[in-house]
Amino acid sequence: MNISQQNQPVTNEVGTSLSPREQMNIVIAGHVDHGKSTIIGRLLADTDSLPKGKLEHIRQNCRRNSKPFEYAFLLDALKDEQAQGITIDSARVFFKTGKRNYIIIDAPGHIEFLKNMVTGASRAEAALLVIGAEEGVRENSRRHGYMLSLLGIRQVAVLVNKMDLVGYRREVYEAVCREYRQFLREIHMTAQFVPVSGMGGDNIAAQNDQMPWYDGPTVLGVLDGFVKEMRPVDKPFRMPVQDVYKFTEQGDKRRIIAGTIETGRLRVGDEVVFYPSGKTSRVSTIEAYNRPRQDEAQAGQATAFTLEKQIYIARGEIAALAGQVSPSVSTRLRVNLFWMGRQPMVKGKEYLIKVGTAKEKAFLEEVLSVMDASDLNATQKKDRIEHHDVAECVISTRRAIVFDLAEEIAATGRFVIVDNCEICGGGIIREAVADEQLWMREKLIQRNANWAVSSIAREDRAQRYSQKAALVLITGQQDTGKKPLARALEIQLFSEGRFVYFLGIGNVLYGVDADIKEPGANGHRSEHLRRLAEVANILLDTGVILIVTATDLTASELEWMRAAIDRYPIQVVRMGPQATDIPNDLVITGLDETANAVLAVKRMLQRDGIIFTP
Repeated sequence: MNISQQNQPVTNEVGTSLSPREQMNIVIAGHVDHGKSTIIGRLLADTDSLPKGKLEHIRQNCRRNSKPFEYAFLLDALKDEQAQGITIDSARVFFKTGKRNYIIIDAPGHIEFLKNMVTGASRAEAALLVIGAEEGVRENSRRHGYMLSLLGIRQVAVLVNKMDLVGYRREVYEAVCREYRQFLREIHMTAQFVPVSGMGGDNIAAQNDQMPWYDGPTVLGVLDGFVKEMRPVDKPFRMPVQDVYKFTEQGDKRRIIAGTIETGRLRVGDEVVFYPSGKTSRVSTIEAYNRPRQDEAQAGQATAFTLEKQIYIARGEIAALAGQVSPSVSTRLRVNLFWMGRQPMVKGKEYLIKVGTAKEKAFLEEVLSVMDASDLNATQKKDRIEHHDVAECVISTRRAIVFDLAEEIAATGRFVIVDNCEICGGGIIREAVADEQLWMREKLIQRNANWAVSSIAREDRAQRYSQKAALVLITGQQDTGKKPLARALEIQLFSEGRFVYFLGIGNVLYGVDADIKEPGANGHRSEHLRRLAEVANILLDTGVILIVTATDLTASELEWMRAAIDRYPIQVVRMGPQATDIPNDLVITGLDETANAVLAVKRMLQRDGIIFTP
């Protein structure tokens, strides 16, 4: 049987092409000697999925060698054939029922299997877990169940095999069920249970008289009852933004947004929402290079489109459709992570996380549990993740990142972790964990959805003023000379023809913040900062270099401001000694004269491309 035949369209008797058959990926696991290979062999034989003559050939070999025939030999024979060049994967076996085609993924090696499954290279939609009735629930039975839970597989059938060796006794089957159900409850899982005999074929493809007390479905009945995932084109629209192009010839001011559609469909006229910003516009055209104009694009296609309202977005955002289920946005993610780095993943170290086309600074916040992939031993509450560990953990990011849960949309629910330019980990996202920025993001999404976009593009303002809009944030302790530097910097830049403004904090506190300003109180600091950032965002939209001072600003407060300011650069200048954890672009000691400090800030702005030099 050739693997390439599995998804070919079928034809009727007159040769008309029909739709391809549905396909489902199933993983099978189980303790050694509990009959997993026999179950696979039986599934192949009882569904007529073997190559022609293969079953009889194995029977003849057994007779010639005076060996009793076992269905497990079928799986071994197929693996031997693969080594000879036949296209049957040693870890994947194909069979079919009247309803659909199946790929059954065997797990011969724990490390390789977990690595592939967690990183999404081979994604199973359901699982069969084999437990031998004679031996009962073993430690590996629990480990495999935990593994399936870790991988997010929720459709599970437990096959209590070798019922023939215990006389098909109901009480043996029910004892196994009680014990394993209790374990599954502890790891928040449920499963269907089927008593089977792989050797005798009982309850594999058909029922027989050996277990009249069981009136449930056969293994094939359970498999056909599993729910197939939606096709990618039928899921909510997701397109990670790969890039944004702008062509200036002949007055063309359109922004062309490019990327690959992971799921769903996009049509001209659709209202698109970009996350995490929440900006919206409608699709004006769908663009294609050297192809006729089209009105629709769908999952799997690399495409580009233009918008009716020319909003500013950037690489890393994810496009979705208004009215459909939106992606999640958070700075904290609960994930299942497979770690491949030679050095352990530790708390306090900065990494990069990549989801879709986004790349953000990330940190290991908490390790919830760890499994050693070499022996499937689970350990709770480690403080690090070692080489080949599989961990359930919480990862925090410097800025909010957009994603879906892996069980809902796999393409935007996977991630990789980069350390020193090397991919050291990968995994799936299981949950968005609440963070401190949630209340602010909700306000920002509402703001951006209703933002009146200027008819003058950012690039046009930058060209006119020979500068980029930017926020120069001068922070430090009290009485370190922040305001004198801010005023002197404003005067110097203005004298050189720059579009610049110093926003005194009192202008906000006693104006925009008048309703929450309480003398001597610090209880509304977060809201003060949010309002300051909103005012800054409006001023930055004019193309100005805005100068603001703030006392003892922290890293998390800076990120609040970054979230509110629409991707304009923030240049942090610290005056005096380091008092908080805020990262700095420039440090000025208290001994520097104001003129020297102004020159240092100006050079920083030139270095970072804020001020264009002749």
